[in-house]
Amino acid sequence: MLKNKNNNQEKIAKFKGLNIIKTNIKKVIELSKILRSSFGPMGMDKIIKRSDNKILITNDGATILNKLEFENEITSIIGELSRSQDEEIGDGTTGIVLIAANLLDQSEKLMEKGIHPSRIIEGFEHAADFSLFYLETISKTLTKKNNIYSCLLFTAMTAMNSKIINRSKKKLAEICVKAVLGVSDLERKDFNFELIKIDGKIGGNLENTTLINGVVIDKDFSHSQMPKEIKDVRMSIVTSPLEPPKPKTKHKIEIENIENYKELEKSEQQFFREMVFQLKKSGTNLLLCQWGFDDEGNHLLLRNKLSAVRWVSGQEIDLLSLATGAQIVPRFNEITSATLGFAARIRENCFGTTQDRILIVENCAKSKALTIFIRASSEFILNEAKRAVNDALFAVKNLIRDNRILFGGGSAEMACALKISKEAENCIGLKHFVLNSFSEALKIIPLVLAENAGYFSIESISQLQNRQIKEKNPFLGIECSGKGIYNMKKLKVFESLISKQQQIQMAVQIASGILRIDDVIEAQNSEL
Repeated sequence: MLKNKNNNQEKIAKFKGLNIIKTNIKKVIELSKILRSSFGPMGMDKIIKRSDNKILITNDGATILNKLEFENEITSIIGELSRSQDEEIGDGTTGIVLIAANLLDQSEKLMEKGIHPSRIIEGFEHAADFSLFYLETISKTLTKKNNIYSCLLFTAMTAMNSKIINRSKKKLAEICVKAVLGVSDLERKDFNFELIKIDGKIGGNLENTTLINGVVIDKDFSHSQMPKEIKDVRMSIVTSPLEPPKPKTKHKIEIENIENYKELEKSEQQFFREMVFQLKKSGTNLLLCQWGFDDEGNHLLLRNKLSAVRWVSGQEIDLLSLATGAQIVPRFNEITSATLGFAARIRENCFGTTQDRILIVENCAKSKALTIFIRASSEFILNEAKRAVNDALFAVKNLIRDNRILFGGGSAEMACALKISKEAENCIGLKHFVLNSFSEALKIIPLVLAENAGYFSIESISQLQNRQIKEKNPFLGIECSGKGIYNMKKLKVFESLISKQQQIQMAVQIASGILRIDDVIEAQNSEL
């Protein structure tokens, strides 16, 4: 019994203090190795096998982290923090994980020299503050002298560089910039992204992608003889079906003779007539119904020259209500002229030979609802295009919110690394070692860019470092399409300052949080 107790104590001791920190560091580094080869414009794709035997092909860091099944708590924490970055900033998830993993790798070397994790965390936080300040000094502010539209366009294109759709990035970037400007209040720097809907259909190619000034409904008119285009649309949105009411309790109707049947038919016809009369009285010329209706109701609507769409989803109804000003009505007898929504036109559009139809509601009265309608040759490319468009929308939004820009290709990270390394030379003791480690960790971004572009990574980093020092140019970075080290300002590879600052802050937070964990306690329910 005593022997078993001693064995348990030895196992607990193995997973305490520096041992547990080193174990956690290894887990984070393993996760970063998964994402490493997918970073940058020349990054490789990953195939993710889902539990339903379907596969997902992507190189988007946020998507990979979202789909991975984490086996331990540490990697799941990184997944959550990276997702928060994706939701807030929209891009930079892979960069966060790479910097955080390299910071932890450098921390392990510092701990082997006898430096306590608390002092490492303190040094990293000081270096992060120094980096954020230095990034502000090397950033450029967009003014009226600059062509702001072209800067927004190049920022959106930079966000799409690493995606598989980069051949059509200019077309998609133009659409994204127009969409963000369409729903923005530039004076208050306020953005209502709920008004932008990203939709798509398989068929055609990415160059057929369009920005629609309105809302797309993935339905067609309820009857084939209804007009395919309606101008001056006055729509009613109803959440109840177009059919006679049914009692909620169990009921049974006995029809004993033909007079009873005719009486039942007459009451149903009267109910349909009252609903149609209510629609005509209110001035409605288009009915949108969340539920369905039978052939009799459909025929009655057609005969009274009322167009209708049935089985409209709740999300589409909410967006149409917001865009057109229509009130969502639960019962037909509540429809009045005050509950109507207005739009300039609705038209039915058909695609190719598949007879796949959609409805487009254009120029809505109350708000600037927009739809980015993507066309792609396969579901894989369609999903990647949607993710790329979402990243570009956030990149443009961030630049409008804060009009300071940095330049890509790892130039900002290398410039920060050199500045911190210079600062470390003026420090003595532990601070010198920690700042040098932070400097080395930041170099992972240009290193991986060079590695994935097929260059000799160590040689490229050495040349970049020497040229930035010699030319005193913080805009030199890794150009991945064959030019090697190049001035990113001339190539117009833009990134928003707010996004880069958020990446460094988040990476330091992840590294600091993991360095603070020195024990794992498994508590039994009986002990809680």
